[in-house]
Amino acid sequence: MASMFTRVLSGRNTAVIMAGLGAGTLVSSYIMMTESGVSAGEKKKLYPPSADYPDLRKHNNCLASALTPAVYGQLRDKLTPNNWSLDQCIQTGVDNPGHPFIKTVGMVAGDEESYEVFAEIFNPVIKDRHNGYDPTTMKHPTDLDSSKITSGMFDENYVLSSRVRTGRSIRGLSLPPACTRAERREVERVVVQGLSGLKDDLAGKYYSLTEMTEQEQQQLIDEHFLFDKPVSPLLIASGMARDWPDARGIWHNNEKTFLIWINEEDHTRVISMEKGGNMKRVFERFCRGLKEVERLIQERGWEFMWNERLGYILTCPSNLGTGLRAGVHVRLPLLSKDSRFNKILDNLRLQKRGTGGVDTAAVGDTFDISNLDRLGKSEVELVQCVIDGVNYLIDCEKKLEKSQDISIPPPVAQSKK
Repeated sequence: MASMFTRVLSGRNTAVIMAGLGAGTLVSSYIMMTESGVSAGEKKKLYPPSADYPDLRKHNNCLASALTPAVYGQLRDKLTPNNWSLDQCIQTGVDNPGHPFIKTVGMVAGDEESYEVFAEIFNPVIKDRHNGYDPTTMKHPTDLDSSKITSGMFDENYVLSSRVRTGRSIRGLSLPPACTRAERREVERVVVQGLSGLKDDLAGKYYSLTEMTEQEQQQLIDEHFLFDKPVSPLLIASGMARDWPDARGIWHNNEKTFLIWINEEDHTRVISMEKGGNMKRVFERFCRGLKEVERLIQERGWEFMWNERLGYILTCPSNLGTGLRAGVHVRLPLLSKDSRFNKILDNLRLQKRGTGGVDTAAVGDTFDISNLDRLGKSEVELVQCVIDGVNYLIDCEKKLEKSQDISIPPPVAQSKK
């Protein structure tokens, strides 16, 4: 049996009674609004933005560097047309103070409009992450002419494999952190139908995660072809693991040198890869395949998210622009132990990871070396930057093998366009 106090609180005069008891107008207003069926968004406005401002004092990410109480107050109650909020954009940065290997961004977009509605916070984060690129004044270049690449063959005594990847998003559908099940399935349908039109060396087959055996999945993961269920707290906090593995899968050509991931961190991840050091051939296949995929998507009435300031639109601001990461698995047993290694990488605008991905440390003397920049330079520029940089690292390794001295190169300049 409910107590007298409970029965009193459940009555229509709750707010008046609570105010009379001295509980305050805030509580009484909340109860009145609850009883009248007001939305969660309206309830949120009962509190000032300062009461919701996240504690970022111990955080080390781009979000923590850029967010201020004033900006938060300006943006907290705004929504995109798909009802995506600022708090949803920044949740991953609030939940994850830092990362052991790289400085993280701390934000994701829920849809294409996020970058406009919340521009006051996205723009400074983008500028921080992309080496000073200012999306309010600069335009992003695109160049997929692989014939411009020079010196694209690495010494295979050091480089074990070469890879180029990017992402593409389907305009009109919410991005993975925010999409509904129906939208995610629509991404799969649109992309798989388009990929069925690939021919010759690009021809292949789609494999849905829901139809694979665990053994088939693990084999593709071990071969570095397939993504695993997200375990990174960065991805989980962003909402990307919802409904796993619904509408996720991998398409690859018959040679497994051209792959498309569907509905992982982005709508699609387009990957060209092969063993050995022929980066020029990998990039040529990447450019040719990417252009063909876009053509097939457009034939079916869809297009990729793109604008001249941000380039191609993807979930994480770190992947705006080209979305491109050109990388190699390279053995550097001597250079990696040299105290100048990290500074050399910084000046060459390269980053190192473990060969298992962003959340892994290097095992032994083998590293995944890739471009740090995505935005403000074209695809050709970034791949050439990796080629020149990795060749420099290999030259350093060879000098150390001969007990010769090495030097730190001058910093690579950021394009100002």
